[in-house]
Amino acid sequence: MVRLERRPQPSAWWRWASPLLALALTVAIGVVLFAVLGKDPLAGLRVFFVEPLGDLRALSELLLKATPLMLIALGLAIGFRSNVWNIGAEGQFIIGAVCASGVALALQGAAWPTWPLVLLAGALGGLAWASVTAVLRDRYNANEILVSLMLVYVAVQLLNYLVYGPWKDPLGFNFPQTQRFGATALVPRLLPGLRVNVGLVLALLATVAVWLFLFRTRAGFAQQVGGLAPLAARYAGFSARAALWLAMGVTGALAGLAGALEVAGPVGQLTPHVPVGYGFAAIIVAFVGRLHPAGITGAAVLMSMFYLGGELAQSRLGLPKSITGVFQGLLLLTLLACDTLIAYRVRWSKG
Repeated sequence: MVRLERRPQPSAWWRWASPLLALALTVAIGVVLFAVLGKDPLAGLRVFFVEPLGDLRALSELLLKATPLMLIALGLAIGFRSNVWNIGAEGQFIIGAVCASGVALALQGAAWPTWPLVLLAGALGGLAWASVTAVLRDRYNANEILVSLMLVYVAVQLLNYLVYGPWKDPLGFNFPQTQRFGATALVPRLLPGLRVNVGLVLALLATVAVWLFLFRTRAGFAQQVGGLAPLAARYAGFSARAALWLAMGVTGALAGLAGALEVAGPVGQLTPHVPVGYGFAAIIVAFVGRLHPAGITGAAVLMSMFYLGGELAQSRLGLPKSITGVFQGLLLLTLLACDTLIAYRVRWSKG
């Protein structure tokens, strides 16, 4: 008979080393998976972990995909540390993209840079969408996991209504998409000829800001105490209501900003294909990064490698698009297994 016995003192070293072990296990399982599918395992590992780092253009694409993952995961880290489980960041990402597109289309002919207003509209849109969950949790004690998750599907339907209906480009050959945004609505690129843009700078600034908030401010301390020991937080006078609104608001705003950067950056218009699962992948990024801003930065780069590797695997190896999700799921599964063995030891006994 196998049973799990709680360890008296979990290892602090393994707490930070387990993501590396989980990555190693993911790679090992991936090798087996490639072999079972009849593909060269070395070629599979190369497209996932070598080619995304091959040259300057590849690094640009890697950082471009890491930017939204980093922004969303930073907001989720604040919520998860305070025991506020916002699982609907994907919906807030979509609404941010929608609001940003509305401003970009409304200011289509402007001769001055409108991209700051586009990004601001996206952040406010994500904040407003997250506030719906906060209101229902605050006023009616609704479960924020279910509410935020269900709102993702509402956001998808709203996006589809707009691109198939009133915002559809009349000159777009009947494709469900808006007009291309004007040059003033597009975020500036950091280097000519490469797609990485100012969003990367904003993500790095957000990383520093979240670190300062969590570890150098009283409000950040209150957020973490509320998640670890709610009764102690209440005794100390920390407001659970304020923690809820702050966590939901920051997550929504950062997810909305990520959505705005997506449509005002590499996409350049609103289409039904804007949501690609960044909001859900960022949950894995947050936990692989140990809910720490520095760890999230590295985890976001790793997850973007899975996105790029999945795209390369489709074109080079003929693998299905779902291979990206397989690697993401493997990483999360192995991380959960490693974390379980950090807190518990396996005991064998006779039945």
